[in-house]
Amino acid sequence: MSEAAPRRCGYVALVGAPNAGKSTLLNQLVGAKLSIVSPKVQTTRSRVLGIVVEDAAQLVFVDTPGIFAPKRRLERAMVAAAWAGAEDADFVVVLVDAARGVDADAERIIAGLKSAGRRAVLVLNKVDLVDPPRLLPLADRLRKEALFDAVFMVSALTGDGVADLRRHLAAALPEGPWLYPEDQLTDLPMRLLAAEVTREQVFLQLQQELPYATLVETETWEERADGSIKIGQAIHVQRASQKAIMLGKGGSRVKEIGARARAELEHTLGRRVHLFLFVRVTEDWTEDRERYRAMGLEFES
Repeated sequence: MSEAAPRRCGYVALVGAPNAGKSTLLNQLVGAKLSIVSPKVQTTRSRVLGIVVEDAAQLVFVDTPGIFAPKRRLERAMVAAAWAGAEDADFVVVLVDAARGVDADAERIIAGLKSAGRRAVLVLNKVDLVDPPRLLPLADRLRKEALFDAVFMVSALTGDGVADLRRHLAAALPEGPWLYPEDQLTDLPMRLLAAEVTREQVFLQLQQELPYATLVETETWEERADGSIKIGQAIHVQRASQKAIMLGKGGSRVKEIGARARAELEHTLGRRVHLFLFVRVTEDWTEDRERYRAMGLEFES
């Protein structure tokens, strides 16, 4: 870092339709896995911060839930959290799935930002899945919205174009002191990060709608004398039939979820992990005000 360069710092909200690639982009920008990723939509439920130092700038990226037309209380709270993240940020980055194009959710986001008087940076994501001749007409179509100050074409999955985006945002941040220590990557407590790792495995291994009815909570965290960690987590479902699906025959499915989550946690934490999962029926967890508060969501959204 140049001693003469003034320090810069600011919040950058990543917004987009469900499954536009916000979490994958956050992980690429930070260079570490902070936000869970799955092929299913609406995976991210609450705000996840990723902190990056680029030369003299500290960028605080906010990965928000996907913006869509919500129906249930949890969905309304997720969408409200996304809009709150955009409102509070210094900059807004709008992700559009280049393979999907401008759908109803993308139009909803554009209209919302215009109504709020916000400017944004456009990121056409998943360009590795689209023939190049299709990209320019899509970019031109979005430029006509008179909303975007810059356009980037990236593949969050491969990392192509991500460094250019990061440098552009770093240069545009306002001057000011850094908000976090230089080596900090996120503000997520470890207990919550561990719960998200397990929830990701639930999403990846259950192909039914069941993952949306689940909540993972880290209930115990014990630092052991040998340097390992003993973690106890509850996977909450809403009905007994869902518990049976989660457990699998002879407990095989929950054992597989636990094995994969443990391996991911050991990689993330850099030490041995003893992970114990318990599946519980909690019928009304989606109507529990305290659980919304723990997820950083507004119950009354």
